[in-house]
Amino acid sequence: MATMNPTNAAPFGALSIRTPRAVEAAVNSLAMWSAKRNTYKMLDRLTNRELEDIGMTRADVEALNTGFFRIL
Repeated sequence: MATMNPTNAAPFGALSIRTPRAVEAAVNSLAMWSAKRNTYKMLDRLTNRELEDIGMTRADVEALNTGFFRIL
């Protein structure tokens, strides 16, 4: 006698759960990159004296410019 499994998984069920998380992660990554880019651009415009006043050096500013989405 043959037995049947009454539970059928949806073919794209796992995809539908992971897709919103992937989109959310991509949006968050883009937002973080944009914030990092804005911070870098603002700090890069400051003079060395102004950076010293806030306790930073030019090297500290350049250290922000690392990673996959390097700001040119």
